[in-house]
Amino acid sequence: MADLPHMAWLRAFEAAARHSSFTAAARELGLTPAAVSQQIRLLEQHLDVTLFERLARGVTLTDIGQAYALSIRRAFTDIEAATHSLFEAKPPRTVRVRATISFAALVLAPQLPVFCEAHPGIHVELTTAVWADRFSEDSLDVDIRYGYGDWPETNIQHLGDDHAVVVCPPNFQQRHGDACTVSDIANSNVVKIVGSDSDWAKLSELFDLRLADPAAWIKVDSSLIALQAVMSGLGSTIVLESYARPYIDRHLVVAPFDFRLPIQRSHYLVVREGAERREDVQLFCDWIIERYGEGQ
Repeated sequence: MADLPHMAWLRAFEAAARHSSFTAAARELGLTPAAVSQQIRLLEQHLDVTLFERLARGVTLTDIGQAYALSIRRAFTDIEAATHSLFEAKPPRTVRVRATISFAALVLAPQLPVFCEAHPGIHVELTTAVWADRFSEDSLDVDIRYGYGDWPETNIQHLGDDHAVVVCPPNFQQRHGDACTVSDIANSNVVKIVGSDSDWAKLSELFDLRLADPAAWIKVDSSLIALQAVMSGLGSTIVLESYARPYIDRHLVVAPFDFRLPIQRSHYLVVREGAERREDVQLFCDWIIERYGEGQ
């Protein structure tokens, strides 16, 4: 037999076989008992077999009807399972990420839409911290830390080296003239970043600039705040180039000198033990390694 039976006939047959009743099958399918009876009769004619014995009080399957009902039921179960696994909306998976405030705001957040578009089934839950050196709770999957990579966790990935650059407001050179030097900047209002106080001295030594150690006009605990202050015209600072790049590209600050100070500390991707086995966490880690590497 080349032609398969009509699906409506099979549905009526499977429901009637399960209920041992045309009437109950009709209620389930939203049909009349007469319609169910007609569809089963058409199926029997198509197969040239008798599937039900019609009794005075109900129906019962014949032997061939019983065998066919089992096969049809398995087929419907397989179709339902395949449909659910391939097309049913799956609950979104959440990757819980913590990063330093500056990295989160200046590097990660602007690029997150790219990840979310590529992986619509994965939600990123992003929190921030000024300094973090351990997983204090199980509610985190991934930590992006700044330091030397000497933490107790075993799953630590170096995200690449960075440099620091001197940045100042766009009109700084206009106020100080074309002959403005890095020494002029160091002797003006300087915004220092906690933890990076010695960067001016290191810059001076590396490039033999003979700078006096600038006094901190303002001291802040994150590069983000330092850049906001400089953008507002409140002074100058020395900051990671990866952090300054969005401000430089939008002409909110300028880096008027070619001096680039290598920084010993780096950003690291730290994964909580066990979380690396999750596909969603691994996809996020692979993505951030690739994206952050592109910016170096």
